[in-house]
Amino acid sequence: MFERVTSRFPRTSATRTRAAVLAAGLGTSVVLGAGVAAAVDNTAASGAAGAVQAQAAAQSKAAETQAKAVQAQAAKAQKAAEAKKAAAAKAAQAKKAAKAAAKKKAASWIDPVKSYKLSASFAQNGGMWAHKHSGQDYAVPTGTPVMAAHGGTVVKAGGNGAGDGPAYGNAIVIKHGNKTYSQYAHLSSVNVKVGQVVKTGQKIALSGNTGNSSGPHLHFEIRTTPNYGSAVDPAKFLRSHGVTV
Repeated sequence: MFERVTSRFPRTSATRTRAAVLAAGLGTSVVLGAGVAAAVDNTAASGAAGAVQAQAAAQSKAAETQAKAVQAQAAKAQKAAEAKKAAAAKAAQAKKAAKAAAKKKAASWIDPVKSYKLSASFAQNGGMWAHKHSGQDYAVPTGTPVMAAHGGTVVKAGGNGAGDGPAYGNAIVIKHGNKTYSQYAHLSSVNVKVGQVVKTGQKIALSGNTGNSSGPHLHFEIRTTPNYGSAVDPAKFLRSHGVTV
């Protein structure tokens, strides 16, 4: 009886030992499996985070590119607006300068008398002249102030047409630039002398009825020389210089 009981103890211990080893092995396997799973989960999470970061970087770059494009377009529009504004200012300045030049040009020549009525015109036929009429007549009362139609130097002044003949009565001839001369005839009085420099609009005489005249008026000529026979249409000349005749 006692021998049989003693022989059973070693067998039970061996069995238990084997069971413990198996259990320990299973436990180790479970722990290792959990570690592998955790490593896989970490790798996946890391990859997802990297993808999100890459997408965010791409979106940021795209937004930055778009912002730069918008800024460039705005700068281009501003530059175009500034160029347009500068062109408008330049055009306005040119227009103003042209207007001032036209005004100055118009003011550089004037009618020789004010409050007049035009009578005999240039190249008109008539019994009062041996040839066609050589100037433009301004019908005004005797004593009307006569002004220099343009600035210049007096080259003729006095009776007998100032050397052009008695038909002109008292007369004056003024020399201007570009081979241009103006003549004023049938004057009641002469207020300038040869060699005197006169300005545009300066009073040089009083109108009258001297010489070959049928009534008080001013006979006005534009000539290419100081002498009779070189006259051109004075009304046309004055209009070309901005004067309303």
